[in-house]
Amino acid sequence: MKKIALHWQIIIGLIFGIIWALLSSKLGWSQFTIDWIAPFGTIFINLLKLIAVPLVLFSIINGVTGIGDPGSLGRMGAKTLIAYLFTTILAVGLGLLLVNVIKPGELIDQQSRIDNRISYELWAESENLQIKDGINYLHDPEFKERALEITNLSKAELSSVDVDEKMLEAENAKSSGPLKPLVDIIPDNIFKSLADNGLMLQVIFFALFFGIALLFIPNEKSEPVTKFVDGVMEVFLKMVELIMRAAPFFVFALLAGVVSRMAGDDVNKVLEIFKGLSWYSLTVAIALFLMILVVYPLLMRLFVRIISYSAFFKAIGPAQTLGFSTSSSAATLPVTLECVEENLKVDKKITSFVLPIGATVNMDGTCLYQAVAVVFLAQLHMIDLTLGQQLTIVLTATLASIGSAAVPSAGLVMLIIVLQSVGLNPAWIAIILPVDRILDMIRTVVNVTGDVTVCSIIAKDEDMLHYEKEEAVKP
Repeated sequence: MKKIALHWQIIIGLIFGIIWALLSSKLGWSQFTIDWIAPFGTIFINLLKLIAVPLVLFSIINGVTGIGDPGSLGRMGAKTLIAYLFTTILAVGLGLLLVNVIKPGELIDQQSRIDNRISYELWAESENLQIKDGINYLHDPEFKERALEITNLSKAELSSVDVDEKMLEAENAKSSGPLKPLVDIIPDNIFKSLADNGLMLQVIFFALFFGIALLFIPNEKSEPVTKFVDGVMEVFLKMVELIMRAAPFFVFALLAGVVSRMAGDDVNKVLEIFKGLSWYSLTVAIALFLMILVVYPLLMRLFVRIISYSAFFKAIGPAQTLGFSTSSSAATLPVTLECVEENLKVDKKITSFVLPIGATVNMDGTCLYQAVAVVFLAQLHMIDLTLGQQLTIVLTATLASIGSAAVPSAGLVMLIIVLQSVGLNPAWIAIILPVDRILDMIRTVVNVTGDVTVCSIIAKDEDMLHYEKEEAVKP
């Protein structure tokens, strides 16, 4: 196994984890897998999260002090945010294009869509909202009897505990004032922020503030601090290296647990889950894979030029496979840093600044899936969204992604806000909840790949990409 590249080891572990879960489901051992194997996957994620927050703190401080000039820092920060915003809008646009072309919501049987439409009208009536397209099935005698049968459908959609929790989180986010996101970035207690992975933006703010302050004090006083920060960074990177030696086993345990929880003791449950939402899942997956396999490599060729497709994927393979396994950009960050620095030869000054910010604010995959999900749910309920409403989705999804935590399924909370922005029932997330976990794994790969792409482009623009031309594999 030692001669096999790390990303291939992780992929092998991933495949064996799925095979084990399906076999244990067939043999009735799912509970054994959940009790005795899955916890090692949780341990793996916890180990990575343990490192992620302090690594972000010291990495950004190290990156800011390494840049050395406040003017250069401001220029690089502006480039980074513009680049992340560009890739996010690109992802949302691609998602909207595919969902409007494929129209997965219209491929469901007509009677189910009519029932969904009636449930939407009942919900709109109970919420005193105007029906989007002005067509009201409740006034049609043919549908009145059916409407009475499904009067409680909207309430049933809210019965899930998972949905209730997501709704509450979204309501808290929505009820905040317009400047609440800005207020939330400023921590009142940095130690509290360091203790919560969901407060990563506060850690980033403190790190930027601390690093900038270091630039304005004499070198003889700042030098001991910068040396300490650099030394701590090396320790954390060594911790990542040690953890990754056991990554194939941990990934095996992680995937075995995920699939076992979905399947229980009936393998067919996994197939049934995807069967009902097959067109939706396929549309999201196609869009996500286009971002990974076409859009990002194309951006690398256009702006970085010396990186071939094969070299690009070989360089970031461990980060991509780990992102798929953990469904967390934050948990994958330590490995992403290592891949970009060691394999793509991007200067540490760039990676330390760009990647931690990207792991928090750049959620291309999440935005793409939200765009597809909202339009799919509208199609499923026989609602035609106007161009203006779809542009609202682009804006809301882009802004919501900035506040989306870099943890599994955080995008569902933001999806509720996006649904509400175009006047749709937020409880509809219950419809796509069954397939969210698997799709979340793919969109995390998109998020990680997007971070790497932007980081490489910024490095090339700042002349801090040391990838030798002779090392690049010619296409």
